[in-house]
Amino acid sequence: MAPEVLGRFIDAAVAAIRDHAAHLTELDRAVGDGDHGINMLRGFDAVAEARDEICGLQLPDALQKIGMTLVMKIGGAAGPLYGSLFMAMGKAAPESLGGVAEIAAALHAGVDGVKKRGKSEAGEKTMLDVLVPVTEALESAVAEGAGLDVAQARVREAATRGLESTRAMLATKGRASFLGERSIGHIDPGARSSQILVNCACDIAVALSDSQVEPA
Repeated sequence: MAPEVLGRFIDAAVAAIRDHAAHLTELDRAVGDGDHGINMLRGFDAVAEARDEICGLQLPDALQKIGMTLVMKIGGAAGPLYGSLFMAMGKAAPESLGGVAEIAAALHAGVDGVKKRGKSEAGEKTMLDVLVPVTEALESAVAEGAGLDVAQARVREAATRGLESTRAMLATKGRASFLGERSIGHIDPGARSSQILVNCACDIAVALSDSQVEPA
């Protein structure tokens, strides 16, 4: 991944989190501590401050640097979970992405890292209810030999469906689990922030295609 493309993702992610911080906090007030937006903003502001350093690293180190920054700056459960996502992706990523298959493999590793750190699976009203279907959609596109444009469209759709699925779920993890059945009817804030970041990645799919990443 070219440094300018990684920088573009960072810029898009930071801008999106800033734009949606109040919304994320509002969602979290319904099922949690009411600080998810504030915490995510703190974390991604720190990523923005480290942007030049991150973009100067090879991709594996850059992703791990993002993860470590989020762990240190995001409070609550989200910091370790998002940190685990990016750090595990970094450990699995090659120095230069050569195709959609390598993106899928890195994402799969990242999601496995979130599962391990949170001791959770999809269906428990968490960020995994977006990340797992997104990973499955990407891997399905790879299996079919789809290009990046098709893959990102499927990923975006999977993220939207996964997010909406959390509304009817009973929370069994995190602060929301304390609400019991009262957690039903609310969108999970972690799933929403995950969808926001997934959409940022999809938005730069064309840029990725134009740099070093070609359809697998």
